[in-house]
Amino acid sequence: MVDRRNARVGIVMGHEGPYVQLRPPQGGKEWDAPPDELRPPTQAEEMSAKVAVANGRWGR
Repeated sequence: MVDRRNARVGIVMGHEGPYVQLRPPQGGKEWDAPPDELRPPTQAEEMSAKVAVANGRWGR
């Protein structure tokens, strides 16, 4: 999902109270986002996130 407030792509990890918990695709600290501020990623955003994860695996 994409947090509209900051355009960050994140993987939904769960729900805490009224918020959805997201984690960056490459790993890292989770953040909370209101559900009404989330949207599905575009194909370009999804591909960019996947490339970043792959690059991280190969040390780039």
